[in-house]
Amino acid sequence: MTRLLHLDASPRPGRSGTHEHGSLSRRLTHHFVERWKAARPETLVMRRDLGAQPPSLLTVEWIEAAFTPEEAQTQTTRQALAESDRLVDELIAADVLVLGIPLYNYSYPAAFKAWIDQIVRLGRTVYFDPTDPEHSVGPLLNDRPRHAVILSSRGGHGFSAGGAMAHMNHLEPSVRTALELIGIEHFHEIAIEYQEEGGERLQQSTHNALSQVDMLVTGLQGMGEPAPHSETTPSVA
Repeated sequence: MTRLLHLDASPRPGRSGTHEHGSLSRRLTHHFVERWKAARPETLVMRRDLGAQPPSLLTVEWIEAAFTPEEAQTQTTRQALAESDRLVDELIAADVLVLGIPLYNYSYPAAFKAWIDQIVRLGRTVYFDPTDPEHSVGPLLNDRPRHAVILSSRGGHGFSAGGAMAHMNHLEPSVRTALELIGIEHFHEIAIEYQEEGGERLQQSTHNALSQVDMLVTGLQGMGEPAPHSETTPSVA
């Protein structure tokens, strides 16, 4: 059974098209999940609202605990990593990451960066081998194919590859860099543009993005079921 991890990073609580001043990225993620579930209702969806409940920022206690060997862990260090462990467990269990991330100041919101910092974990999602100078850092989540679907919204336009503003878009490249580090290899990107302009061009961009989501869901589902999971299913937030 496929497992989706649905994350929304927008601080806007509602969805455009449904709620006044609602989030465009939330509209895309919910549309993706609804279309997926319509075809495969048995799919498990783990949802975490990063915009409403941002992950904690890293602290010196977190850093010390993360670099403490397993055999030296104490109740205090384990507690410092408890939130990170929950987020990592969700990530490990997922086959498809559905990431709703608006473009803020040419990158992603702080809440999403906090999630990245919590899930890039030595010994859990990445390894470090100081004895191997050629491959000292490597991924631990390359045990099976995982897909990351990056669903974004942008105030301006021309931020996609080949666009006039592409060189200023640090959202998708940064997400890919962090997730590739831990072993996620398959990426899909869809965005709505013209939010600041509004009007017909925003409507057309939204229509195009929703249509792309439909095609992507069909394509991913056509790839078949993933290999059976051996991990314990994390609690759904």
